[in-house]
Amino acid sequence: MVYWVVKILITPLLRFFYRVRVEGLEHVPEDGAAVLASNHLSFCDSIFLPLVLRRRVTFVAKAEYFEDRRTAWFFRAVGQIPIKRGDGSASLRALASASEVLEQGELFGIYPEGTRSPDGRLYKGHTGIARLAVASRVPVLACAMVGTREAQPIGQAVPRFFMPITVRISRPLTFEQHYDRAKDPRVLREITDSIMFELRELSGQEYVHTYARRTRDEDAVAAEEVRLVSLATMEGSARRPVAAHAG
Repeated sequence: MVYWVVKILITPLLRFFYRVRVEGLEHVPEDGAAVLASNHLSFCDSIFLPLVLRRRVTFVAKAEYFEDRRTAWFFRAVGQIPIKRGDGSASLRALASASEVLEQGELFGIYPEGTRSPDGRLYKGHTGIARLAVASRVPVLACAMVGTREAQPIGQAVPRFFMPITVRISRPLTFEQHYDRAKDPRVLREITDSIMFELRELSGQEYVHTYARRTRDEDAVAAEEVRLVSLATMEGSARRPVAAHAG
């Protein structure tokens, strides 16, 4: 409910302040589960991708964000869920949360690079996306975000307005031939690399065959961006009455 209310409120505002263009929207299935694999250039990627889709898309986020009520409502509103708590690594628990979303026939969004690109280049993808796609037996759509880094560079909580934003969506990538090899690390790397190649073609980014790294300072900056954007969205929602309701 909150997701659709917030989407109704902020979509016209974002389309007024930005020149948003989407290519390949027809490739997104009208129903059924699918994974949306996006490059990651800016915090606002998680806002503009849901904006252009007719269906709800769910991401996973750190559980800590949901422990602070100032940010918890915002993450739920933009379609994010906390990583499942329990034993095992955070990445495995994130995949468990993602699998539940896909089992319900919904769209799940993921950033294969694992973090935002520090310099605008496209970095090597982690194989969790391949494991998820093969284990859940769902297609993957590469989603290239173009212009979000210029609109909101890392560390800049207040975005630049009237910037062009383009979202390019690939045809569904299917991997049926690998469904019986879901634990083969060579297969998982091959699938992941093919997804990253598709993202490189769509985005035009230079590809770097190493993993992106994030420092503690960048983690602190990201937390502050979340706090400021969530507060700004809450204030904007409070000022504007809801005139419509989407189910």
